[in-house]
Amino acid sequence: MEWLIFDGQGDSVFKLTRLNQALCVVGMVSSFTVMADTANNDVNEVMVVTASQTEHPELTAPASVSYITREDLDNLVVNDVAEAIEKLPGIHINAGTTYGRNEIKIRGLDSDYTLLLINGRRINSRDGLLSSYGNDFDLSSIPMSAVERIEVTRGPMSSLYGADALGGVVNVILRKPTEETQGSLGYQFDGITEGSGGNTHKMNGYVSGALVPDTLLGNLIIEKSDRDAWRSNQSVNPDTDVLEERDELSLYSNLTWLVNDQQDIELDLNYNTDDRDADWNNWGNAVNNVQEMERYNLALTHYGYWEAMNSRVRYNLDHSELRDDSELNSAVGDIEQTNNTIDAQLSGYLGDHLLTGGGEFRDTKLENNLTLTTDSVHYSQAAIYLQDEISLGDLALTLSARYDDHEVYGGEFSPRAYAVYTITDNWVIKGGVGEAFKAPGLNQYSDSYSVLACRGKCHVVGNPDLEAETSRSYELGTSYETAHWGAGLTVFENDIDDMIEAETWDRVKTELSYFNVDEAEIKGVETSLWADITDTVSVSVNYTYSDAEDKSTQTDLLNTPAHVANVQLDWQARDNLYAYTSYQYTGSQYAKNGSDVVKLDAYGTLDLGARYQPVDGLNLKLGVTNLTNEERDETAIDLDYIMKARSVYAGVSYDF
Repeated sequence: MEWLIFDGQGDSVFKLTRLNQALCVVGMVSSFTVMADTANNDVNEVMVVTASQTEHPELTAPASVSYITREDLDNLVVNDVAEAIEKLPGIHINAGTTYGRNEIKIRGLDSDYTLLLINGRRINSRDGLLSSYGNDFDLSSIPMSAVERIEVTRGPMSSLYGADALGGVVNVILRKPTEETQGSLGYQFDGITEGSGGNTHKMNGYVSGALVPDTLLGNLIIEKSDRDAWRSNQSVNPDTDVLEERDELSLYSNLTWLVNDQQDIELDLNYNTDDRDADWNNWGNAVNNVQEMERYNLALTHYGYWEAMNSRVRYNLDHSELRDDSELNSAVGDIEQTNNTIDAQLSGYLGDHLLTGGGEFRDTKLENNLTLTTDSVHYSQAAIYLQDEISLGDLALTLSARYDDHEVYGGEFSPRAYAVYTITDNWVIKGGVGEAFKAPGLNQYSDSYSVLACRGKCHVVGNPDLEAETSRSYELGTSYETAHWGAGLTVFENDIDDMIEAETWDRVKTELSYFNVDEAEIKGVETSLWADITDTVSVSVNYTYSDAEDKSTQTDLLNTPAHVANVQLDWQARDNLYAYTSYQYTGSQYAKNGSDVVKLDAYGTLDLGARYQPVDGLNLKLGVTNLTNEERDETAIDLDYIMKARSVYAGVSYDF
């Protein structure tokens, strides 16, 4: 197996075999040794949990992990989870995709291969909330004011989390209730300077404290936002919208009962509405689309902190309802999806072994009067998993495996092995191999399911003969980190068998289906560097190269840029004044235009932002995104891939 690295024009620059991949990493590691001689060697320790469901410093976690903190969210101009993580290594957000709905891609894999968690709980409405316009309802249901931090684990994690974690895991960790009474109120405005409309108003409130001191804690987060539809001067059809009108309400609450020193019980109650209205461009015609989504989530969790081990038992209910009223539909669609999950876990030490094991049962039911020929369809699956973290001095091994028994597809075994070698307190080499799988969704395997597609010109029907997608992934990397600078390099490869794709529409067929691709291969390199230039100025840079290929056709996978780079300069001008500027480069990529494949040019965006605290508790934010008003090329615009134009942002919040 060998890898070719190309420059922006497609010419070969150098070749990476698996041997010189390792030599490349070792060579970089050796250079760290020289730099370390003059470095402040205090480790910048940030603890993460998603990589192993046990706590580790980010540097030595058994996976490639990045994170966004509450402080980052307070400083930056972001509206949702996708915008919060889009500049992390290995991440590509299809910003400006048709209809303006964002998708998270990790290491070149589509959003369907990214598992989204809230507090470690699966959130997934992809089976039910499907339409011709894409699905970002899961991402948009999480209010930024409720987030404590976001952890992104790159690479396969099916050995712990089961299906869908082929590309990686995004775990959104929410704010916990506090013993002290505290809260905040905020308002922000986001206005697009080109075209008409597109203004967003968002208000939020947060309160936390003890209902019964030392016994019962609670918090409540409320966020309300509304956005006008945006019509761009770039549009091929000036009478259609690029961004849809949205009216959204989110309520998140947590009650924590501190039973005693050994037990906690938590109740999470979440409610979200998301109503959208737009006139989309449909082959030159304006087609009105109205979607009204309502969802609620309930989670009840018992935590035990025993002498020999810790335990967790959890029930999670996630229910979504969507009213889909599009002029493309023959009738108004009423769609409901209900996910019930019960899981349990034990974790504890046995000598030098930290053992974590558990089981999960999940049941999904879907009702859809438009796309189903039966009243409802459902499936259930059960799983068990075991992980062994072995300490061998400077070498730490993590061995894990999970067995999933799917009602339709039977059993899938997902093993993973990962090693972390600590050379010094600041410097590690780590890598591993893992297998993962993704069972077809209800819409893909059930021939009772028919989804309107091709902008109303065809239907895509499920295929009961589909096989589950499976993958084997490899990665090898090194990281060096002190309190004032850090760097890392990782090479990765992901080989996927039986990848599921929809048939290509030839503008003639009215019924399409899904099929398994023989093999797809994604390989690449992630690099990152950050440093404190002075006591007040810091810089961070990352670059990701991805070579994503359908091996059966020898063609590139779609909507996957080969090159993505980010650079950000941060300035803490005074204790109460922070400013930043960032630039993101997204390389060329390929997209479908009917039955044809077309190339979309590279583009780059420049953002600016500042945060000022005139008095304690009062925060003022100003920002500009896409400062130079960058536009996509004509081919992309003709496909309605229109990037959000220059936007100004202003926000105010008060913490008490």
